[in-house]
Amino acid sequence: MEYTVQKLAQLAGVSTRTLRYYDEIDILKPARINSSGYRIYGLAEVDRLQQILFYRELGVSLDSIKEIVTSPSFDGAAALREHRVKLLEKKEQLELLIANVDKTIALTEGRINMSNKEKFEGFKRKMIDDNEKKYGKEIREKYGNGTVDASNKKVMNMTQEQHDEVTALAEQVTQTLAAAFKTGDPSGELAQKTANLHKQWLMYYWNQYSKEAHAGLAQMYVDDERFTAYYDKDQPGTAEFLRDAIHIFTGTMK
Repeated sequence: MEYTVQKLAQLAGVSTRTLRYYDEIDILKPARINSSGYRIYGLAEVDRLQQILFYRELGVSLDSIKEIVTSPSFDGAAALREHRVKLLEKKEQLELLIANVDKTIALTEGRINMSNKEKFEGFKRKMIDDNEKKYGKEIREKYGNGTVDASNKKVMNMTQEQHDEVTALAEQVTQTLAAAFKTGDPSGELAQKTANLHKQWLMYYWNQYSKEAHAGLAQMYVDDERFTAYYDKDQPGTAEFLRDAIHIFTGTMK
């Protein structure tokens, strides 16, 4: 069966503009253009669109999706099995959040008692899953699955008190970094205080600390545009300044 842009958009629940954009960026080309100039899509294109939408649902960027689905080694069946695993994980997360909400409702109605750990369990799981979507591939490639899994476990075991502490510490890092940046000196007292606070913040997530790992993470803040955008959102150059401060702090400055 063949579909025009309009019909495929209706079938997939996306806009015609989205399909045209996918054509423009060469992630989903039509099977052919008919004599009237309309894009025509066949079964292969429908299957690829399904894969694209699965990846989008899992939070994968379009650039990454394009690299995956256009690779000569792309295996559609294997990708579907992987999607199933990821969707089951997402289902587990949603079920955990729903259970968390149900318990909280029951708690407010006085029907049950609920520990602080239970209150935040679902939200900690969501934080982990969100981080996996955004940075999981890069972090796992850099530090290994064992290190990342251990960090995630540490987060899940975090108490409410620890959560409050690390949240306050993150804000302190941000404020101190902003003040240090104004000095323009990554080796100065404020900048080095920032690097030390950043280390303390990391230790809420890392099982063990190494200067090399700390320096490597700081370098990734500059190399990865997503991290750079986060640190540079108020003042361009902040990511590089933090990187330099941490490299000086760890003695790895070149």
